[in-house]
Amino acid sequence: MPESSVILHVENALADITLNRPTVMNSLDEEMVERFHDVLDRIQNHIEDNGRVRAVVITGNGRAFSAGRDLSEASPLEEDAQAILANVFNPLIARIRSIPVPTIAAVNGAALGVGFGIAMACDIVIASDKAKLGSPFASIGCVLDSGGHRAMVERIGPHRTLDLIYTSRLLNGRQAAEMGLVNRSVPAEDLLSLVREQASTIALGPTAAFAASKRIVQSILDEGLDFSTSLAAEAAAQGSLAGQNDYVEGIQAFMDKRKPEFRGY
Repeated sequence: MPESSVILHVENALADITLNRPTVMNSLDEEMVERFHDVLDRIQNHIEDNGRVRAVVITGNGRAFSAGRDLSEASPLEEDAQAILANVFNPLIARIRSIPVPTIAAVNGAALGVGFGIAMACDIVIASDKAKLGSPFASIGCVLDSGGHRAMVERIGPHRTLDLIYTSRLLNGRQAAEMGLVNRSVPAEDLLSLVREQASTIALGPTAAFAASKRIVQSILDEGLDFSTSLAAEAAAQGSLAGQNDYVEGIQAFMDKRKPEFRGY
């Protein structure tokens, strides 16, 4: 049997997702999107199974994270580009963003188009110094998609966003980190080990509390919560966690002057 185009490995509460079409720079066709959804279904089941998954890492096999949509079967004169985005790629991006545990993108190479959107949909983005990020769409007469506009405007501002869109200039990992597009850049040979180390540490934390913070942050971005509403959201989240295992363990460990042992719920 051929190896899947999206590989899932789960160990010690950490889920590793690897995009696995290296011969085409991990570009996504509809079959690969379906496999990605299958993997996300499995991860959701693990999350619901007493926190068997408490953090997720997404990376790519080979020299690219993902070069975006596989254009080998594109029909520019006939295809419904709006439907392709609305029905195929946008639901995947939205689903990655809504994963209820911490997510980290380990951007090992080119992250363009849908690949850029997948990376930006993660909570944390750590890039290899050899990564390439940005919008090459001007070169093919298309519009940046897959959430790219929002990610760029939020992270680097409208002026830098339009500069990168108009010029098709791609940033390496170091440049992207300096601009604030990604969290940080690391040497290529250290990327996966460093990301997995960070993800493993996060997975040992109070991931129910992390999920609450993730929802609040996304609500601030999506709904424009004002200060008083943000305070109310924090109070409601704290109230929902009070009395749960990690809430009790965290406070008791603090009182006992010992390291807490969180379960993730």
